[in-house]
Amino acid sequence: MIVMHTFLNFTMKRNILWLYCLMLSAVSIAQEQAIKITNESVVKEIIIKENKRIKIQTSDGQKISGRFTVVDGNSIMIKDKIIAISDILSVKRNPLLLSIFSSGFFIYAGAITLGIGALITLLGESSGMLLAIPAGAMVYTGIKSPNFLKKYKTGDDWTFELISILE
Repeated sequence: MIVMHTFLNFTMKRNILWLYCLMLSAVSIAQEQAIKITNESVVKEIIIKENKRIKIQTSDGQKISGRFTVVDGNSIMIKDKIIAISDILSVKRNPLLLSIFSSGFFIYAGAITLGIGALITLLGESSGMLLAIPAGAMVYTGIKSPNFLKKYKTGDDWTFELISILE
């Protein structure tokens, strides 16, 4: 009887130990990496989670946009380019839906403006061709895919760091 009790007690402790190790590993896997953008003077903090689309400018003048992944504690990777967090001059969110909507809107509005200008010109009013100027500007703006979100620059006292977030 004592041997059976000892065996059950040992088995129960071993199962609890395995359960504890399993829960601990699940917590460590559930950590998500992010870029933390802070400004001490304004007392504001922004967190951009990993695999979100961002647009950055580096200290050597490169402008890179795409989904980012954290490589290690000091660098990120965008489009197979590894960038040190200390080399980043500015960070801007670049959501895909906003990019598609804004560029599509400007191209569509430019095409409509150009069509209205052509229609006015065909009806005998030569000043309708003046609408080609804003139409061209709208189409160009749509092709360049504008991003109206705020840009966080190191020159404006914003600092960037990589953090881990528990989910």
